[in-house]
Amino acid sequence: MNHFQNKVVVITGAAQGIGKEVARQYAKHGAKVVLADINEELGLKTRKEISIEHDSIIFVPTDVRLETDVIHLMDKAVQDFGKIDILINNAGIFHPGSLYDLSLEVWDNVINTNLRSVFLCSKEAAKFMKLNSNGGSIISMASTRAFMSEPNTESYAATKGGIIALTHALASSLAPDRIRVNCISPGWIETGDYEQLREIDHEQHFSRRVGKPDDIARACLYLTDEGNDFVTGINLTVDGGMTKKMIYED
Repeated sequence: MNHFQNKVVVITGAAQGIGKEVARQYAKHGAKVVLADINEELGLKTRKEISIEHDSIIFVPTDVRLETDVIHLMDKAVQDFGKIDILINNAGIFHPGSLYDLSLEVWDNVINTNLRSVFLCSKEAAKFMKLNSNGGSIISMASTRAFMSEPNTESYAATKGGIIALTHALASSLAPDRIRVNCISPGWIETGDYEQLREIDHEQHFSRRVGKPDDIARACLYLTDEGNDFVTGINLTVDGGMTKKMIYED
């Protein structure tokens, strides 16, 4: 249970959903956790909930679109805990809408939140990781939307495809500093009321169930385990087999 004892983990978009569960799992396994989110109210609430059982946790209000906020986040992590071992780039937004109505402002906001933030956070965290004797590990959240689409999701799909490409580029650049870089492509991960899902929802998956946030959290633990140091530059799809299921429409 203490496999990540004294490891320092920075998680963006950590106030709710997948990010919140990832934070809970690292804390459970002995890590010191830095929560980052633009929503201060939810961020503080999450910190309070997790700190009931695990006290080495702080919250840093962060707008990952802003370089100044990202630099402050990493500085604060090192100031409080002395180092950074793991970065989870989880922050992201989804803004569906007709392509013909998609404004440049909305496009840029999605790109900056989902993709540019991965560059900014990885760059700043790596500056500290390379000082560690064992380097560090970076995980970014891509999506199965990088490989398949519904209509009117251009900005989101572009960011998730970009994250996969950026992942192997970073893995190459940071390898000399012993920093591994991987990404995860979640499929359907239900962060709301799981009990309201229909049987047909579950049957769309080889696994015969829709995913849960802890499915992604366990993938993060696997990829950041120092014992798995031969795994770098990859995209790990965690989708219950949904993207491999052949579906014919009548």
